[in-house]
Amino acid sequence: MPHKITLKIKRLPHSEGLPLPEYQTEHAAGMDLLAAVEGEAVVEPGRWKLVPTGLAVEIPPGYEAQIRPRSGLALKHGIGLVNAPGTIDADYRGEVGIILINFGDSPFVVRRGDRIAQMVLGKVYRAEVEVSEDLSETGRHEGGFGHTGHN
Repeated sequence: MPHKITLKIKRLPHSEGLPLPEYQTEHAAGMDLLAAVEGEAVVEPGRWKLVPTGLAVEIPPGYEAQIRPRSGLALKHGIGLVNAPGTIDADYRGEVGIILINFGDSPFVVRRGDRIAQMVLGKVYRAEVEVSEDLSETGRHEGGFGHTGHN
């Protein structure tokens, strides 16, 4: 059974009539976020657009919300998120906005109520930074990007 926390959501006026975020299946990790546009918004090929959700959230201290693309939009339309995953910190109280990008070759129309992203809540760990002259040895050591091959 997953650990449960309380996520407070404030509905902004332009989200009236839209469902709140919810998990679509019993074991889903993310809640779907909906477009709170008036009418339609178009994301042209190679361009990006900030799409409002009409929601603000209060995430408990010690947690974050990650905003991730929807795989179906990526596969069928080439739609992703510019800053995937986006992070919402526990002290942010503004509107959740989704920065959609169109990697496809056709304009993508976003309609009011479309599921445009998913929100996954996760525990945050904060590091204590420690300067060290030596780091532990590994098999990779200082090997850079692609040094292990591509098979």
